[in-house]
Amino acid sequence: MILVTGATGTIGWPLVNVLAAAGEQVRALARHTGIPADGLPAGVEMVSGDVSRPETIVAALHGVTALFVHPRAVGAAAAPALLALAAEHGVRQVAGLSAINVDDDLTWQPSRFNGDRNKEVEDAVITSGLPWVSVRPSSFAVSATGMWAAQIRNGDVVRGPYPGFADPFIHEVDVASVLARALLDDSLVGQKFSITGPQLVTHAEMVSTIGEVIGRPLRYEEISPSQAAEGIIALGLPPSFADAMMARYSRELENPYPVTDGVKKTLGRPARSYAEWVVDHTSAFQSSPAA
Repeated sequence: MILVTGATGTIGWPLVNVLAAAGEQVRALARHTGIPADGLPAGVEMVSGDVSRPETIVAALHGVTALFVHPRAVGAAAAPALLALAAEHGVRQVAGLSAINVDDDLTWQPSRFNGDRNKEVEDAVITSGLPWVSVRPSSFAVSATGMWAAQIRNGDVVRGPYPGFADPFIHEVDVASVLARALLDDSLVGQKFSITGPQLVTHAEMVSTIGEVIGRPLRYEEISPSQAAEGIIALGLPPSFADAMMARYSRELENPYPVTDGVKKTLGRPARSYAEWVVDHTSAFQSSPAA
């Protein structure tokens, strides 16, 4: 049995599906499940619980042999306790989600201002005494949905900062697939995997690619960092996160994170392209997106 924390999230749910497709027994743990039993893949048991309070999910650890640790779901304070409980219950392998920038200055990591504690949780996984793997992905391609989907549904101009900023954006299914291997393959134990998409893609190229896939001539129009920060805050994100993102764009404009071959080395196939990601998420950019 594999226990997946943060199971209904951006990475957790694809991981549940990848593992189920491989015929594994999966226990999917989330604070709010929201998924009917007939919507679960075969072999998946959905349970509700607050993994940030490990003492409340002891029952969910019964029979578990491998554990996926999601840093936002678990939190820095709870991670050591969760891992100690996992060891007590016979868990034999743990895979943690981290980030490609986890070793950077903490103030340079925007996700920290949105609640992530990648560094602390990765450290807890590594020092847990359990066989471990840490997966360090680049920025998720899915971030474009939150940034631009509404603008694209309502017009052909996307307004954003730093059109030349580039990242090796990664498909969330590739992250999930590497995590699945990390949970199942003993030969990967003790490794840190930096994984990225197959090429650097600029903000402007992202928008033009979306346009090509959905059949509309989209155009990226540059706005100031302060205007872009206001837009991020309007989405409900903290001002500190918005400021950190603008600082990252400026800092890495000339020095983007390099592409790695981590996906290919782990899975034996190339990482999915950004265009492939858009094809898989076309409905998010249509005027009447699927519910």
